[in-house]
Amino acid sequence: MTSALEELQKDLEEVKVLLEKSTRKRVRDALTAEKAKIETEVRNKMQQKPQERAEPGDSDKPAPVTAGYTVKISNYGWDQSEKFVKIYITLTGVHQVPLEDVQVHFTERSFDLLVKNLNGKSYSMIVNNLLKPISVEGSSKKVKTDTVLILCRKKAENTRWDYLTQVEKECKEKEKPSYDAEADPSEGLMNVLKKIYEDGDDDMKRTINKAWVESREKQAKGDTEF
Repeated sequence: MTSALEELQKDLEEVKVLLEKSTRKRVRDALTAEKAKIETEVRNKMQQKPQERAEPGDSDKPAPVTAGYTVKISNYGWDQSEKFVKIYITLTGVHQVPLEDVQVHFTERSFDLLVKNLNGKSYSMIVNNLLKPISVEGSSKKVKTDTVLILCRKKAENTRWDYLTQVEKECKEKEKPSYDAEADPSEGLMNVLKKIYEDGDDDMKRTINKAWVESREKQAKGDTEF
């Protein structure tokens, strides 16, 4: 079975033969116009991209697999030693990913993690405004079974981090009782004791109750002596 291009080429050859034999001007003009038309069609066919002349069955081939969307990591744990702040991120199967696809970039007050091509997805975690400066050169990562461990080297060793980021510190400080200089000092103390009592364990509550009773007894005794 001949292709469309081959048919056009045959038509073109036949028009050329007829044009050579023709003697009438009107006929020659018509044949010349047809010849130009066929030549244009032949050029267009030959310039078609290979995919436009795909072989039968090409449409049945599976499309290439592309990377999926990026998942933001929000769950993690952290602790510290004298030299390092350690962040633990659990990702099932991460130890099977090529090491070059687990990337961590450090700055003095931040780090960002990118894990590529893990079960058809990428995973990203960005932590800005670390509580204290870190050493970029001394920081690193480790990939363990289902876990990425990020090691932030403390710039000032033997210093304790109460929070991972400055934002966490500010949020916690806002939750602390505020002190009003113009307020009754005893009222401020009561608010502090109330907060400690509500957040404390059973031993703390018993201690506060005992102190409260003793304070009331002393106050009552002082009033009687007066």
